[in-house]
Amino acid sequence: MGVAYSVGEVDHLYTFFSQWSPDISTKCNKTNKKARAPAYIIREKNHSRYLVLAQDKAALIDKLLRDAANPAAKNWEIITVNKPKRKLSLSSFEESDEPAYQDDVEDTLPVLSEQSLLLDHLHLEKVSAHLPVRTQGYPWQLAYSTAVHGSSLKTLYRNMAGLDSPVLLVIRDMHKKVFGAFSSDPFRISHGCYGTGETFLFSFNPDFQLYKWTGENYYFVSGNLESLQIGGGGGCFGLWLDADLYHGSSFSCPTFHNAPLSTHEDFIVQDLEVWTLHS
Repeated sequence: MGVAYSVGEVDHLYTFFSQWSPDISTKCNKTNKKARAPAYIIREKNHSRYLVLAQDKAALIDKLLRDAANPAAKNWEIITVNKPKRKLSLSSFEESDEPAYQDDVEDTLPVLSEQSLLLDHLHLEKVSAHLPVRTQGYPWQLAYSTAVHGSSLKTLYRNMAGLDSPVLLVIRDMHKKVFGAFSSDPFRISHGCYGTGETFLFSFNPDFQLYKWTGENYYFVSGNLESLQIGGGGGCFGLWLDADLYHGSSFSCPTFHNAPLSTHEDFIVQDLEVWTLHS
């Protein structure tokens, strides 16, 4: 026997699902990343919440239509998770004493695979606001650290081999200044410059400063066995590191129109980390 639905309920459900279409960046340079399914939060009257992903769509339709046929049994409402938002922890919905849902879910900070020696909460908050949308929703893993791997540009290149995702370089010098660069491409030995206009320099010296691509040239990143260079033009590099990842320098360059990232144009590296997306 057929089930009768009210016109209002059916129209609502039809509109809801017909407009449910993925609008998420899935491309990461040359390699397509696994698409992340759009999600909705179902909030029940008993205050339990759970995420519903696209692959659960058929089951959700059945549930909603059954409830629509019996208004007295309807005990849910739909709350959208707007793009671009980072991944939400299902356990956080269940364990938190505070409401874990809202009409516009706040962005969360990048999730690091392990504790960083250089990036604190403030650093992550400031830098993450300027990362490309395509990096959102992925955890970050430590690809290289002088504290773990020693000080060697060769080792850094070796750890980058086979990667095809953006990287975040963070440096602390002997004057305790923290600065670095976001590169659209992993660091490698090259015969010329590589990268895209997503690349930028930043510093906490002590206030956060961001230096984006000016469009004046394409000297984003280049590397050889002797050094790694980020930004350039006019004989100056925005950020330069030697083969031992010990001596470095930072000058204003046309690529980013940056101020020197450290308090001294020539500096000594105390600690260095490189983070990359873990897909």
